Amino acid sequence: MCGRYVLYGPAGRLIDAFDLREAPAFAPRYNIAPSADVMVVLAGADGQRIARAMRWGLVPSWAKDPAIGGRLANARAESVAEKPAFRAAFRARRCLVPANGFYEWQAAAPGARKRPWYLSPADEGLFAFAGLMERWGPREAPLFTTCIVTTDANALLAPIHDRMPAILAPQDWSRWLDPGAPLPQLGALLRPAPVEAMRAWPVSLAVSNARNEGAALIAPVARP
Repeated sequence: MCGRYVLYGPAGRLIDAFDLREAPAFAPRYNIAPSADVMVVLAGADGQRIARAMRWGLVPSWAKDPAIGGRLANARAESVAEKPAFRAAFRARRCLVPANGFYEWQAAAPGARKRPWYLSPADEGLFAFAGLMERWGPREAPLFTTCIVTTDANALLAPIHDRMPAILAPQDWSRWLDPGAPLPQLGALLRPAPVEAMRAWPVSLAVSNARNEGAALIAPVARP
């Protein structure tokens, strides 16, 4: 799964990395949790990439209550094409979710707290998580929501957790955002990221509280 991640930019790096025509202002965030408003990258009407804020937790267009989004922060790559909550978005409403890194929790000894680890790009750049998006509610006041697609963990992450975000390589971004891309090709993109593209280190237990914020959350601590 992906339950917390980080986006601190800076804005110029985000714009350059994703070749954005425009992006809303955003503050650095080091403990983004589901139900928060997050930044996503999508293809604009003219094909150029733009960034928009959306709520993390997908609300399908057919949902009677937007509270369902609280249970739909992630979509599993193995079933995203079939699950009723995700299949329409997978076919036609895909996006990228930029991140400087993300957290996963490692199981500890019985009775002990799980230990958080931080994972970031090896080149100190930005990850692009495979995302889906939906529009819900009346046209005059729509709610735009997103979720992150997850896949099996790679060899770096497997000792910590069995799932990870599906991280797309830059050469695959345009294909993922293309509404006409063949679905079998898209499914093939949802694979574990190469180990050499990532690095990981343990961080403070403070990140386990979603109310905590700040750059200190991604600072390395002694290995458990």
